[in-house]
Amino acid sequence: MHRFEVKVHYEDTDMGGIVYHANYLKFIERARSDWVRQLGNDQNAMREAGLVWVVRRIEADYLSTAKFEDVLTVETTVQKITPARLVMDQLVTREGTPLFKAVVTAVCMTAAGQPVRLPAEIRALIT
Repeated sequence: MHRFEVKVHYEDTDMGGIVYHANYLKFIERARSDWVRQLGNDQNAMREAGLVWVVRRIEADYLSTAKFEDVLTVETTVQKITPARLVMDQLVTREGTPLFKAVVTAVCMTAAGQPVRLPAEIRALIT
């Protein structure tokens, strides 16, 4: 499991001082980027080689609210990896209280937008 901390800034909130719903997607994206970087997947080198990660599907549940200056933790866990897909569970919490959860399916695509199998070296990093 990978953990990533996010501090809620004023710009992350709506008029009521609550984190705007779309910003949870930004928080979990940052966590995934940090996770693959820590695994050793250089996304710049991958892009230069003609491949990119693409989110294919997100199933999201909003469980509770976060507010300005809260410190949140995003936990990322691999649910399933196939030759073509990586499915992750992501949970956003505040001091252990679940606020948002998502199941994210990511795939690899070429620069031309064609889906491809996950490269073996990437599957090896994740498993």
